[in-house]
Amino acid sequence: MLIPAVLVFATSGAQAQSRPPVSQCQAIAERLPDVKFASLAPVAYEAPEVAITFVGHSTFLIETPGGLRIATDYSGFSLPGGAADVATMNKAHESHFTLMPDPEIEIVLHGWGDTPGQPADHDLVVEDTYIRNVTTDIRSWASDDGFEHDGNSIFIFEVADLCIGHLGHLHHELTDKHIAEIGRLDIVMVPVDGGLTLGAESMRNVIERLHSSLVLPMHRTGPRVRDFAAMFADQYEIVYSEDRTVRVSLSSLPRPPRILLLQGVW
Repeated sequence: MLIPAVLVFATSGAQAQSRPPVSQCQAIAERLPDVKFASLAPVAYEAPEVAITFVGHSTFLIETPGGLRIATDYSGFSLPGGAADVATMNKAHESHFTLMPDPEIEIVLHGWGDTPGQPADHDLVVEDTYIRNVTTDIRSWASDDGFEHDGNSIFIFEVADLCIGHLGHLHHELTDKHIAEIGRLDIVMVPVDGGLTLGAESMRNVIERLHSSLVLPMHRTGPRVRDFAAMFADQYEIVYSEDRTVRVSLSSLPRPPRILLLQGVW
């Protein structure tokens, strides 16, 4: 089934800006690849917070300081507080997209291209958030090499001086080119599966290369995701939250890095 890529711009509400976006996440990562980031703001300064809520499977609701609401890998879940302003989707599995999104969602971004051979290419500023994507491949039994190239997108959200990434339905480890295009990710949402998505050991390699401060597992729940988190106990703080929401600012990024299992995941 062919699913056309959709980019909807509403005439009111969430608006995509025309100014050329610049990725601070890429720029900083290129210049300072091995540096640990810290806030030098005065103690009295309260850095703006982003709220991230686990909705279900691979859908998180990201709420920005400016009030923008973004649903990741949206498949039609009812969202707390009403419709999102922006929804991203991937097509490797029906649990990561919907052909009938809530009509109140003003901007829908597909992680695959609508023209064969042309990958999705998103670079837009919506309110206080810069949104871009980096494509990866997905398994396909219909292709000679077993993959549909550029069938998945890692979506990156740059807001409140944070770099937030959602890996989508990742089927292979990231290359050096992927890492360079992604840049720095302070917060990363990772699929835990071991079926079609990456196995646990390969996903560990991806996470270690991204050097993220906060890792939010998704996709699978229960014992499998708990076993996955336990793999990182030697390097990461493992936290099981009783809340579905975490609020994060640049100054509150955890050190040492943390694997955070939000309520509903574990």
